Amino acid sequence: KLTYLPIPDSTVRLANLRSGDLDMIERLAATDAETVKSDANLVYKDVVNTGWLGIYANVGNGARADNPIGKDKRLRQAFSLAIDREAAMQIVFEGTGVAGNQPFPPSSPWFDKDVPVPARDVEKAKALVKAAGFDRVPVEMQVPNSPVTMQMMQIIQSMVAEAGFDVSLKATEFATLLNEQTAGNYQLSRSDWSGRVDPDGNIQQFVTCGAGLNDSKYCNADVDKLLTEARQSTDDSVRKQKYDAATAILNDDLPIIFIGHQSWIWALHKNITGFVASPDGMIRLVGVKKEG
Repeated sequence: KLTYLPIPDSTVRLANLRSGDLDMIERLAATDAETVKSDANLVYKDVVNTGWLGIYANVGNGARADNPIGKDKRLRQAFSLAIDREAAMQIVFEGTGVAGNQPFPPSSPWFDKDVPVPARDVEKAKALVKAAGFDRVPVEMQVPNSPVTMQMMQIIQSMVAEAGFDVSLKATEFATLLNEQTAGNYQLSRSDWSGRVDPDGNIQQFVTCGAGLNDSKYCNADVDKLLTEARQSTDDSVRKQKYDAATAILNDDLPIIFIGHQSWIWALHKNITGFVASPDGMIRLVGVKKEG
């Protein structure tokens, strides 16, 4: 018999696992990773997921796109360069996530190694802000009201302030945030994507002209052509060339500033064997056994 039991609180899930009331839990909080690893009765499993963490810039979605960071890509480039992705991911996700700057994690075969995750460069960021004609750049960012996401954005708020960005954080419930994003009622918006196995599902619908999830309303004919050709090809080497070319353009225009990639984390009782962690987060029970 197999029973799935929804328990929203990660602390309660872990307590139930440690007491023996559960055999396995998913979405373990990163802050609890060391607790599980140090418990001889438990097994820890994680894998970098197929999704991404990003900051949407409103570059063309209604009247609120008329703001400095939405109108000038140099400011988006500066904002990106002011972020220490490695540090932010390490602090917030306790070393379980990875820094990123593309729709695909660095572990993915679709990641473009010619566009590496940028190191933080505050001086270059300041120079870009100055070149755009600003000393300080005010910007409002809407953020889901979860503690982990808010912690991440408070860290980034502090980092980009050194380069000249005065970021005000607007906390909101996640469904409301998505509605505001769609409506264009934002300047910057912090949102995630759960990821898809095929690369098309991680990029096409977010950055092509008129696509359903293109809340930035970014539109570039060259990007559209490349991504259309990529989804039409059955040759992975051809597709990789197209995605790489699109990534180079997107890394310059930055309608979405990618931050990194979380890991899916599971904890199991030691008598559960055969479980393999999948990057798409699905629990596949083929070969999984409960001993004793």
